[in-house]
Amino acid sequence: MTAGLAATATDQAPATAAAPAPLIRLRQVTKVFYAEDVETHALAAVDLEIQAGEYVAVAGPSGCGKSTLLSILGLLDTPTSGQYWLQGEAVEALTFKARARARNRAIGFIFQSFNLIGDLTVAENVELPLTYRGLTPAARRPLVAAALERVDMAYRAKHLPGQLSGGQQQRVAVARAVVGSPSILLCDEPTGNLDSKNGAMVMDLLQGLHAEGATICMVTHDPRYADRAKRTIHLFDGKVVDGAEAAASG
Repeated sequence: MTAGLAATATDQAPATAAAPAPLIRLRQVTKVFYAEDVETHALAAVDLEIQAGEYVAVAGPSGCGKSTLLSILGLLDTPTSGQYWLQGEAVEALTFKARARARNRAIGFIFQSFNLIGDLTVAENVELPLTYRGLTPAARRPLVAAALERVDMAYRAKHLPGQLSGGQQQRVAVARAVVGSPSILLCDEPTGNLDSKNGAMVMDLLQGLHAEGATICMVTHDPRYADRAKRTIHLFDGKVVDGAEAAASG
């Protein structure tokens, strides 16, 4: 009987592991802004999936809906219609507090304008996301030190943002984004306020983070930087279009 069971097991096809669920999935997401009698359709029926470990660029001209899409992905805004799953969980089912918790734990933000707090030191700025998690100062300190080391800014830990160059401020912003080991980094034109040298430095930094396993979704209008990503999603008039359509539209 044992032999028969063994033969049966051998004859069966090996079980295949199910494909991992996307880290992010959007289905038919639409965003409409209303102002008096005017409707502005920022996003139209957007479908999108991002797997863990991907480096994705969202490219398109100004006003095409890139930043609106990133705001929805980052739980800073809600779609007018459609569905959004983050790590397999339906975002629309989350309470306000649960959304804030998910945003703090799962998402790291890097903004064009750095968004550092001027009267906090570099270390204190990087520490902020951990403070919101309720970690003790003793638990926060080594995480902050490690994040600043990753961006080569540990020597500036006690300086204020106003004492730093634009490139240095953006590196501090990257450290703040990664200090809590988020599931995904959302970058909104991270080189937009930088010269070409510092822009390339920040892009090299993102490339290194991706090589270490970080998932990155970056909005950019610059094709040079979009080419650094492993996949590019083209937006035009709030719709996802293929590369040929994007080129024709440009």
